[in-house]
Amino acid sequence: MMLKLPAAWFTGVRVKEINNGFCVVTVKLKWLNQNPFKSMFWAVQGMAAEMSTGALVMREIQESGKRISMLVAQNNAVFTKKATGKITFTCKDGELIRNTIKKAVETGGGHTCWMEAVGVNVDGVVVSTFKFEWTVKAKQ
Repeated sequence: MMLKLPAAWFTGVRVKEINNGFCVVTVKLKWLNQNPFKSMFWAVQGMAAEMSTGALVMREIQESGKRISMLVAQNNAVFTKKATGKITFTCKDGELIRNTIKKAVETGGGHTCWMEAVGVNVDGVVVSTFKFEWTVKAKQ
């Protein structure tokens, strides 16, 4: 990850678990990723959230054995509590992206789906929720 996503690496974003249904990514508050209010900078939360969705997309593309392009078309976020300490982002949309990729392969066209990543602190309190619209298209 350090070579492909150095900003994520240096800010502490790490994939902890991934399978065919979900992906878990963590990031800890530290000096390098804080904002002036002593909480985690929103963009660092966004990197961790996007990674939890994008890792699932990449996994399903690899599992398909097909050449498929992927791109975030849109995203939105809601912040509900200061992000301090260790934040865990979980995306549970593995089946959703699997079906979207299957449609792209079957039709040869581009397809999209919205994937959600929820960030919680060590007490299990939601600090932020991100949604990403992923576009996938089978290559010829």
